[in-house]
Amino acid sequence: MGPLPGFSRDNTSSNQAAEIQKNSSSFETLNDDELEAHLGVFRYGAFDLTDAVRPSYDLKVVPRQGFRHDAYVDPQSKSSIPVIMASATRERLFELFIEMIDPLGEVVDVVLETSHHGGGGHHDLYRDHIDVPVLKSILYDYEDLLLNDGCTGIAILNPGKRQEIQFDEHKLLIAYGTPLEVFERILIGHDVYPDKEIRFITEAEHVHSSSDRFVQQFEELQMRLGIEPNHDH
Repeated sequence: MGPLPGFSRDNTSSNQAAEIQKNSSSFETLNDDELEAHLGVFRYGAFDLTDAVRPSYDLKVVPRQGFRHDAYVDPQSKSSIPVIMASATRERLFELFIEMIDPLGEVVDVVLETSHHGGGGHHDLYRDHIDVPVLKSILYDYEDLLLNDGCTGIAILNPGKRQEIQFDEHKLLIAYGTPLEVFERILIGHDVYPDKEIRFITEAEHVHSSSDRFVQQFEELQMRLGIEPNHDH
């Protein structure tokens, strides 16, 4: 049985999800009514998901709010970059993302991420040097897309500071670089607290949601940001 229209399955490649069998799925034994009911659930305790993703049926990871420290290992240089990964309930999420842009400075680079056309992974589209007030104004116009499309992500970076904020297609917030204390303060100011034991939706089987409407909105956002088609690095 395939997923419902608009949803696609995804198995994370993280080490913590290595126990998942490549050919197994918690969805395989569900009928359409059971699957639809599960995908309709967005609230887990005090945590509300956006429309972008849903966890596995067996709930090996139950979504919740919090952040933890991690590290990203660059595949080319093998250097380790400090990271904060954060998950926030829907009503806090977008404003939190907007505020986390501020420490990057007044002029930033933007990377739009899309997996609308399948094929595994996502495609990155770049825009260099945009004023933050202009960027924020555009982002507010596409809040619905950025929150609710499971095939759209965006990263804001300042190469000079070697820092980056990613609002990925799973609707996690990821801060890269040093120092990270300013991002910790912003998160805590929005009642997102450190939690060493937190697991994220990417660390187990999950499903993404998208639509033709979001594909069109993504293309509009790409145009608004001045990114030409196929403008990748």
